[in-house]
Amino acid sequence: MGQDRGKYDFYIGLGLAISSSIFIGGSFILKKKGLLRLARKGSMRAGQGGHAYLKEWLWWAGLLSMGAGEAANFAAYAFAPATLVTPLGALSVLVSAVLSSYFLTERLNLHGKLGCLLSILGSTTMVIHAPQEEEISSLEDMAKKLVDPGFVLFATLVIIVALIFIFVVGPRHGQTNILVYITICSVIGALSVSCVKGLGIGIKEAIAGKNVVKNPLAWVLLLSLVACVSTQINYLNKALDIFNTSLVTPIYYVFFTTSVLTCSAILFKEWEHMGADDVIGTLSGFFTIIVGIFLLHAFKDVSVSLATLAVSMRKEERGFPTANGMSSHGTYELLHSETMEDVEDREMGSPFDSVSRRNGAMTSALDH
Repeated sequence: MGQDRGKYDFYIGLGLAISSSIFIGGSFILKKKGLLRLARKGSMRAGQGGHAYLKEWLWWAGLLSMGAGEAANFAAYAFAPATLVTPLGALSVLVSAVLSSYFLTERLNLHGKLGCLLSILGSTTMVIHAPQEEEISSLEDMAKKLVDPGFVLFATLVIIVALIFIFVVGPRHGQTNILVYITICSVIGALSVSCVKGLGIGIKEAIAGKNVVKNPLAWVLLLSLVACVSTQINYLNKALDIFNTSLVTPIYYVFFTTSVLTCSAILFKEWEHMGADDVIGTLSGFFTIIVGIFLLHAFKDVSVSLATLAVSMRKEERGFPTANGMSSHGTYELLHSETMEDVEDREMGSPFDSVSRRNGAMTSALDH
């Protein structure tokens, strides 16, 4: 019965995580459509300090969709391992990328399509090989996990690293090194996910009729979550404001997810009972998602498709060989043939330029 219940919870958590990605990915499209509609009407844009979007129903639909997605993501941690839920956050980027190509007429080039495919394959691999966490059915069990010497040491190191980066490294190198603010967000994010997991267990207990309001651990987890999320908001917004979003997004995903996987392995012993094949499968799926996200973001401004590749290959065959037998620069000249009009269209903003801050329970909204 315990194993059947565990599988039942696993699939509930998986369904919540996937639905969360769909809701959040779709919310970007709805918000963007609303903002574009206001721009066509001549209203002051959000980036210029306008608030006309508050009267646009599409924007509110996007906000509600995002709220539903974050609620589903929060609930997913109560049923499924964090090692599964956290990496699946990448699917919201995939959903928004695909939907934008249909509803916002934004191009999804060959690299983007390959990135989407790799993200799906990586997510599927992680689902198949997902670890089973140790049974935690109450806040009392969670309290025992939190005082485990391994987790206490990990949490102490995380806090020390975060403080060093905030007060020493950040003021000196934060404006020039993209890794500084992202590191702060990522290590603190690992603790925020643990808080979310604990609160999710408390909510399950409350639904079952137990009085969790009088449990001091519930309030400690809630206050810790607020502190962690506030720190993440501050430093992620700094990173997005200073550096290119196409760089911040994949780097933050890798750092944040790695921190969460490490924290989950220490706190919930998710990897303890895994076979070698499941460990390799989980890590392979994670790295596959990383490559997919990188392709989706790093090359989104490069105009390349199967048609242009075919033309490039024909040009290469007709090109004059150089001394080492390689063809001249004809292979790449089509990659730079975009018109200025195409570039200006993309500068209007991509729906996945504003990053859904999955698993830290915060989102950087399109209108800010």
